[in-house]
Amino acid sequence: MRSHFQQVEKLTGTGAAQLRALSILRERPGIRLSELAQAMDVHQSTASNLVKTLLERELISTTHNDSDRRVRHLHLQTAGMKILQRMRGPYIGVLPKALSTLPPHTLQRLNSDLDELIAAMHIDDTAALTPLAEQL
Repeated sequence: MRSHFQQVEKLTGTGAAQLRALSILRERPGIRLSELAQAMDVHQSTASNLVKTLLERELISTTHNDSDRRVRHLHLQTAGMKILQRMRGPYIGVLPKALSTLPPHTLQRLNSDLDELIAAMHIDDTAALTPLAEQL
């Protein structure tokens, strides 16, 4: 996976998370930051930092909601689209892509095995509700 992410960054000049965010903005123009965070399954502060970088690189832009000026809508810019065109996909990463190809019985077995691994790690169940970045 590390090799894949290095190849993606070399090809596009953009990290995998930024590439994923750009692809979501292409699919859902005008989404809000909270919606981007949800689509990426990351904490809103993580998405905010990602958006800040994309704005600084002028790969995306924002517009304000007419009824509530605090709400910003995110839009892909031409430079962001050009980056996506360099990478034909998958934008979701190699692991989620591979998981999506597995048959249901394999996914069930994998889920059961991962449950056993988690139990052996003696992890507090409430940690599942906290993004990994906040646990470090």
